[in-house]
Amino acid sequence: MFSIEHEFDATVITLVDEGSAPLQEDVIINSFAECVTVEQFDPRTEQMQKITLSPEQLRDLAAALDLPEGVYQLRDAASEGGT
Repeated sequence: MFSIEHEFDATVITLVDEGSAPLQEDVIINSFAECVTVEQFDPRTEQMQKITLSPEQLRDLAAALDLPEGVYQLRDAASEGGT
């Protein structure tokens, strides 16, 4: 299950683990114009853990989910002289 909320400066997506036990903590994704943050509560340390991705890193992650093992570099069509 997941929810999507549009706030003033970000879109917030919350992913809820509905699989079989043991369940993981909710994952909260904040999408800003300049970056995307991914947060998850760590019950061992009782702290929220956060990573920040640039738009380019997020693009690469999305592409990597559908590719086989290997090393890749995405390029914009405009930077290759395409239209």
